Amino acid sequence: MKLSENKCEACQVGAPLVTDNEMTEYLKQLSGWEVITESGINQLFKGFKFSNYQDAIDFSLKVAELAEKENHHPKITLEWGKVEIFWWTHKINGLHANDFICAAKTDLI
Repeated sequence: MKLSENKCEACQVGAPLVTDNEMTEYLKQLSGWEVITESGINQLFKGFKFSNYQDAIDFSLKVAELAEKENHHPKITLEWGKVEIFWWTHKINGLHANDFICAAKTDLI
């Protein structure tokens, strides 16, 4: 499955987390993303650098538009010249294929 060509599917409480094998395969399609654990929950994380605040704002808005289109919403941290994106699926407290799809689409922005 090419991640960036897929669309998020509706995720319900109890949906399965990605397996370790799926996670490994999906990460191969992403550049610079890492799995971090916060409060016991696996999340996809990547930091993006910009030369000014306005570019960071513009990028954040494009990620927000992606999130609305996919109906899947990340944590976005915006600072001068820096944006951090965290994708995970709140309903299942961890990583779902949707998170990797959105990470791949974030890289296309």
